[in-house]
Amino acid sequence: MKLLCGKRTLDLTRPVVMGILNATPDSFSDGGSYYASGTLDTQLALERARQMVREGASIIDVGGESTRPGAAAVSPDEELARVVPVVEAIAAELDVVISVDTSTPAVIEASAAAGAGLVNDVRALERPGALEAAAASGLPVCLMHMRGQPGNMQREPEYDDVVAEVGAYLLARAEACVAVGIPRQRLLFDPGFGFGKTDQHNLALLRHLPQLAPADIPLLVGMSRKSMVGRLLERNVDERLPGSLALAMLAAQRGARIVRVHDVAATVDVLRMQQLVDNPD
Repeated sequence: MKLLCGKRTLDLTRPVVMGILNATPDSFSDGGSYYASGTLDTQLALERARQMVREGASIIDVGGESTRPGAAAVSPDEELARVVPVVEAIAAELDVVISVDTSTPAVIEASAAAGAGLVNDVRALERPGALEAAAASGLPVCLMHMRGQPGNMQREPEYDDVVAEVGAYLLARAEACVAVGIPRQRLLFDPGFGFGKTDQHNLALLRHLPQLAPADIPLLVGMSRKSMVGRLLERNVDERLPGSLALAMLAAQRGARIVRVHDVAATVDVLRMQQLVDNPD
């Protein structure tokens, strides 16, 4: 399975790693890492992107709006100022697919023009104008499921059948994309682990991961360092690597094609070993 991402082609025959680069001051794990004296330092962000490519990342996911539980929204202008310079810097130097983690139409448009190759939207293109912006970009789109919004999504989320409801939502959003001219072969699905789900919801989604997407739509998962790891294993953010690696391997074994992580080198090793065991040819 190959995915055309702007000027680059992403080979999804085997699972690949998406490295997280949050150009935000408030993301839960690496927020503020690329700021100097309160201002975003594009060179710091670029050096982190270089490191992740050296470690084996196939995609760099650049985000300018924190979507951690309780996060506040940012203005389109602020998000543009955070994201576009980083996308431009990476595109000018590195041979890697750049994903832009955004729900904002203006950011989709500007990032595509700056060299991004994939739109990764936690709101599944539900913001007004996002469907049209994504269609005009010509880029693949990852549609994620989220119950509510970051500010309220973890307030006692309930489902009758989380697997069926998440799967049905993603299929409905795929239909909306096709209706505006985004071809089905440009779509990916993300179940949205931790986005309006309890730990038990997350575990159920992981157990039944193959049921959440048709065979022709690749699955992207993101569970790296998340609070579910902390709660289930009683670990602080800086102690969640072993749990995150276990989740990455479990997801790959259940069909995930892209694993979104903070710890690129370790995850690349885990996925390589998983492939050597499960797919020796």
